[in-house]
Amino acid sequence: MKLKLPERRRFVRIEIPLRVVVKTEGRVDEVITKNVSPVGLRFEVDKELTQSDRLSMSLYLPENDDPIELVGKVIWQTKTSLEDNAPYDVGIEITEIKDKNKNVFLKYLCDLLYASTYKERT
Repeated sequence: MKLKLPERRRFVRIEIPLRVVVKTEGRVDEVITKNVSPVGLRFEVDKELTQSDRLSMSLYLPENDDPIELVGKVIWQTKTSLEDNAPYDVGIEITEIKDKNKNVFLKYLCDLLYASTYKERT
């Protein structure tokens, strides 16, 4: 019998592929999210990111011409496999979001939640 532990996350993760342009010092990556929450993003990237990197990100929402401008930091990262050239799975905490983008971003997430069949885990 498998025990179900209570959910420890503060925010639900929405599994959705969104295009993100990630900029760090001397590097630009275009990635696709695995999941998104009001406070963070998860995606794969080809090369390891430095934990102290300040990431400038442009998040592209469907049917929205202007990207959501975010700033974040690496919270965790792991290689997806033991292969030498395997990508890194990365968790990013959003530390800044432009005021004009906050409502658009949160409304998009709320619309996804209300349209989904998400059930609270207990």
